[in-house]
Amino acid sequence: MGDRETSNHSDMTDFILVGFRVSPELHILLFLLFLLVYAMILLGNLGMMAIIMTDPRLNTPMYFFLGNLSFIDLFYSSVIAPKAMSNFWTESKSISFAGCVAQLFLFALFIVAEGFLLAAMAYDRFIAICNPLLYSVHMSTRLCTQLVAGSYFCGCISSVLQTSMTFTLSFCASRAIDHFYCDTRPVQRLSCNNLFVHKIVSFSLSSIIILPTVIVIIVSYMYIVSTVLKIRSVEGRKKAFSTCSSHLGVVSVLYGAVFFMYLTPDRFPELSKLASLCFSLVTPMLNPLIYSLRNKDVRDALSKLLEKKKFIL
Repeated sequence: MGDRETSNHSDMTDFILVGFRVSPELHILLFLLFLLVYAMILLGNLGMMAIIMTDPRLNTPMYFFLGNLSFIDLFYSSVIAPKAMSNFWTESKSISFAGCVAQLFLFALFIVAEGFLLAAMAYDRFIAICNPLLYSVHMSTRLCTQLVAGSYFCGCISSVLQTSMTFTLSFCASRAIDHFYCDTRPVQRLSCNNLFVHKIVSFSLSSIIILPTVIVIIVSYMYIVSTVLKIRSVEGRKKAFSTCSSHLGVVSVLYGAVFFMYLTPDRFPELSKLASLCFSLVTPMLNPLIYSLRNKDVRDALSKLLEKKKFIL
């Protein structure tokens, strides 16, 4: 009886992504909404990378990190959006076993890498404001490269562990993943195994990833606020805070959505989907807007690039 009701992961050929539980009439509207958001993600993040690479004035550690942030946002949203949009037009909504593994692996890699990269950006702002005279010494090209490489490495290690833990489980007869992409929690719900140990390991792994990055960000900004408040001129304080406001906005949106998703009980999957939608698509769309609207250097570089294009045309 048990053999008929369960199947080992090696026998599973595909899964079904349930997606959003809405009436079929809304699928076209959701498709258009996803398409608009994804188009803005492509335009915003590719544009940000192009500006940073072409303008010599942006050849600084801050914009080196920002360029990598745009790269990460572009790729992890691309892991999810195309498949989610195609499922609005198909009846089966299936994703192959290999495709599900790849989607979970790549998304976990890039989302964890982004968390560590945001911590590196907070450290960069701490050095820039609290030790400006030693900024060029502390934030050397070598250190910046190591911080970015370390972010990707931590993302890769975390992704390997999460993916291997998830897909070594035995799955029940149901193949329906109650989500719009392959994520750890929805996939694990299909398992027939006792998930107590897996949940403990997943929680420990999440703590190891999230706590250090959050601590670095909080401590960095405690020192930044303390230093800025000692600046006597209002204009000086305003200028110092303006260099951090964009980063704080990005951190708030990303971590707020992540915490909301993982603190949402399993009995409310639709709330979890909304939170996932926020940090998988909305955050990558907002990040370039936040940095371009709040950053004078980026606005000036964009104006210069547009004027050059206009002159060529």
